[in-house]
Amino acid sequence: MTTLQVRKPYTQDELRQLYPPELQLQQVQILLRHGERTPVAPRFQNAGLQGFWPYCTAVRHLRDAVLERGKDGKGEVFSTLEWKRRLETFGAADDSPVVASGPAGELDSVCDMGMLTDTGRLTTLQLGERLRGLYVDRLGFLPKTIDSADFIYLRTTPVPRSMQSLQQAFTGLYPTPTRGPNFPPPTILTRALSDETLLPNDGHCRRFAILARAFGQRTADRWNGTDDMAYLTKLIGKWMPEAGPQQVAVDSKPRLSGIMDTINATLAHGPETRLPKEFYDPKAREIIDKIGVEEWFGGYKESEEYRKLGVGGLLGDITARMVGSVEHSLADGQYEIMRTTGPNAGQHRAVKFGMSCAHDTTLAGALTSLGAFDGYRWPPFTSHIAFELFRKADGSGAGAAESNKAEVVPVVKASPSTSSWFSSLFSSGAPAGQPPSGIGRKPTEELSHAEKLTLDGYYVRIRYNDEIMKVPGCKAPGKHYKGDDSLCTLAAFKSVVDKFTPQDWKDECKKGKEEPVFPAQIQPPGY
Repeated sequence: MTTLQVRKPYTQDELRQLYPPELQLQQVQILLRHGERTPVAPRFQNAGLQGFWPYCTAVRHLRDAVLERGKDGKGEVFSTLEWKRRLETFGAADDSPVVASGPAGELDSVCDMGMLTDTGRLTTLQLGERLRGLYVDRLGFLPKTIDSADFIYLRTTPVPRSMQSLQQAFTGLYPTPTRGPNFPPPTILTRALSDETLLPNDGHCRRFAILARAFGQRTADRWNGTDDMAYLTKLIGKWMPEAGPQQVAVDSKPRLSGIMDTINATLAHGPETRLPKEFYDPKAREIIDKIGVEEWFGGYKESEEYRKLGVGGLLGDITARMVGSVEHSLADGQYEIMRTTGPNAGQHRAVKFGMSCAHDTTLAGALTSLGAFDGYRWPPFTSHIAFELFRKADGSGAGAAESNKAEVVPVVKASPSTSSWFSSLFSSGAPAGQPPSGIGRKPTEELSHAEKLTLDGYYVRIRYNDEIMKVPGCKAPGKHYKGDDSLCTLAAFKSVVDKFTPQDWKDECKKGKEEPVFPAQIQPPGY
């Protein structure tokens, strides 16, 4: 529920089982939750919890790009402004402004609500270091040093803690000494929140918000009158706002999920910002976690529409990048990050690794939609999912044979003969907004026989916090690698994801309350 308890590194025997010599790793995509943060809203100040926490040293070392005049006042150039931030808030007696301070009067390391803390920076740095330990040091899949990040796909939600966590994880994967002297700035992709599918976007998808409220209300109706909820009220009800009934409920104020948020955030940090001991009662935490998982993720277990609108676009993107890697096309993630200027402009370098930083609801929603989260607890801070694409090393299968012809995707330079192609992708006079061609987003049932053959010889494995996960739809004979049903055939994995990948997410989000929110019968995930 809170800070991730990291398992020991894989033994050599475990590595041999996970990465057998007859399979070669081709692409890895990491989906990670941001690191430890402060609560997203102030709660339980009446229980003695400090409103402002002094755990954000980064606000004393901020830098931003600024435009200023060049030498002799001619032209404009960009430089860097270094600054530090202090928080201002209302005074206790009236609305006079005061500087927010920590428990011991700290002024210059004070966190805002939902802000990544020093602990969160450290754990995401350590995640990057663990990824380096596995994929660089032990497997040799990624190079030890790099001159550019052109083979790494980086994406984040627009939430600051997510961006900062991604930067920390990248720094752990490739710390400064491992980057060449002329290392160019890596490209990090973001979206406007209205277009964001890297999180379950109930704020900009009306239909998903309707579904989420309905499933949430069903959870409230199911649990509010139970002995478990009475236990929580008896334990911590006295600290609920006096203006209310001082009862804990799924839909109380604060909601049960909000109570969980504050418990988890305080547990991840120091004793200066802790709640009374009753909040950490083991039975209470187990009840809160169980109900929270049902409220937030139960819809993914029962409704294909819920999966489609919540995480379908994200999993469709991840799958499409795998297929793009198989096809040796720009759809492997290179389209989004390819350089448009400089000596390497227009070169196509295969994307071997990706990291996308998101949130707890993203990870649990994705795993539940794949039928791989049943019985698991709320994702701890800095949790991650690894989507690993393998190919047969012996060249059997149409796709694998083609892949073995070239370990590295051929480079396409922006020479005169290809300039029109390059312009068609990036210039304003081209078909703007058109993704590269390929079969990644084409539904499985529409694939031709030749297109299906392209996927032969490729396999997908999912690991969640270094634990192997299994997709139920891949257990049948012919849908996984011999003797290992954790290795889905890419065709089977794509078939599962295709069932809830939206073709027009924004249009489907416009649906209203007139349509049923619960399916006529449960639609199991992962098939």
